[in-house]
Amino acid sequence: MTWVDEVREAVLTIPAGFVASYSEIGRHLGMGPRQVGRAMSLLGEDTGLPWWRVVHADGTPATCHEGRAPALLAEEGTPMRGGRVDLGRARHRWGSP
Repeated sequence: MTWVDEVREAVLTIPAGFVASYSEIGRHLGMGPRQVGRAMSLLGEDTGLPWWRVVHADGTPATCHEGRAPALLAEEGTPMRGGRVDLGRARHRWGSP
């Protein structure tokens, strides 16, 4: 499995209504947040990948894909506060790596 595949698989485990930041995914996989971002860009329009569940460290949704992330997060009932995801309530947590 390539590192891009590892990122894809990690993102697929984030349930609806929850999110993870690039840095959280990186820590989970043993890589940096920029590497996670690069993998996400390489995955592009991968159908079935919930890309909108990957947010910046401050809870700001992604701005790619014509800025659709906030609407998709809202559809899933993701807790928001002031245009950002409420990470205290919506952070996905993996078991110990």
